[in-house]
Amino acid sequence: MFTNEVIATFNELEMLVYKYVMHNKEKVIYMRIRDLADETHVSTSTIMRFCRKLNCEGFSEFKVKLKLLIDEKKETTIKSGQYVLAEFFERTQNDNFTSKLDDAADFISQANHVYFIGIGSSGTLAEYGARYFSSLGKFSTYLKDWYMPIHANLTNSITIALSVSGENEYTIPHIHKLKEKNSEILSITNNEQSTIAKLSDKNVSYYVTEEFYDTSNITTQIPVIYILEELARRVYKKSNE
Repeated sequence: MFTNEVIATFNELEMLVYKYVMHNKEKVIYMRIRDLADETHVSTSTIMRFCRKLNCEGFSEFKVKLKLLIDEKKETTIKSGQYVLAEFFERTQNDNFTSKLDDAADFISQANHVYFIGIGSSGTLAEYGARYFSSLGKFSTYLKDWYMPIHANLTNSITIALSVSGENEYTIPHIHKLKEKNSEILSITNNEQSTIAKLSDKNVSYYVTEEFYDTSNITTQIPVIYILEELARRVYKKSNE
């Protein structure tokens, strides 16, 4: 409802209305347009313009949408970590998943260079993954800046791309750029049918229920940590066989 694009269109008076609404949502849904105008010291026409910018025909429709937004946030339930872990291990503790880890470890062990990419929480774990792999003898680098110029030939390298949704708008073009320079791609995603998984040479997916709080993706990253550490340990074992 209140997207960055819409907020950017507010003038000074409309911004006053917006700030008041944000701090008094529960109160505003029961107010008349005249009451809100008095509280924010603006005209009713300013409030009507404010509503139209939010794709509402009038103040009544705005209040309905605001109430739906409030109710939606109230209904958000967060699963316990125990439930999430049980779900992950139930789906992955089998020969098929173990085989995928072994295959991915073989893939990584043959590479001369290992790069990690990811954005947001996936970026945090990509940096962790690079450090963990390096700690176990497979020197790895986290490519934090997706605008970094890449002119070198990356033959004999592997890029490990992390993304929960597998649809991240920054990670996808980053993968394209690296593939163009001959880096092979191993992705770790929640779903093997995602765009990033399909772009990759190999994929390891973990399949847990995605969770959101407001617009934030709060899907657990515990499976990713497990996969990264397990891969690093398997690569270490292969290098010492």
